[in-house]
Amino acid sequence: MKETILPPVADAKSPAGADIRFIMDGTTGNMIHSTVSPGQINRATVHETVSEFWFVLEGDGEIWRRDDTEEKVTNLVPGVSIDIPVGTAFQYRNVGTEPLKFICISMPPWPGDHEASHLDGAWEPTVGQS
Repeated sequence: MKETILPPVADAKSPAGADIRFIMDGTTGNMIHSTVSPGQINRATVHETVSEFWFVLEGDGEIWRRDDTEEKVTNLVPGVSIDIPVGTAFQYRNVGTEPLKFICISMPPWPGDHEASHLDGAWEPTVGQS
């Protein structure tokens, strides 16, 4: 049985551009805490083999998602959960004045940044290559 404590500072940057802190990992998935600064627009991304679940803790943001059948923008506010199935294009941004913070669970475990490909999204990103 594992237990962890949220690290005080970011461990890395996600391929999209968020500050991430590693929380938990296991054989079926892993979990991170993500932070997006006010005004930050991350790079549009698609994953090759992993799906994600997100749960918003703090802030005010938006996420654009597109798959073969649907395209939509969802408000990211505290209490909202979303999914990002394998092969779904997505891009997110902080539209508020405070940091946007959320928990992200990846299934199966994140294999490395080679998992993510970048593409054109709904908004012009404010972050560059990671």
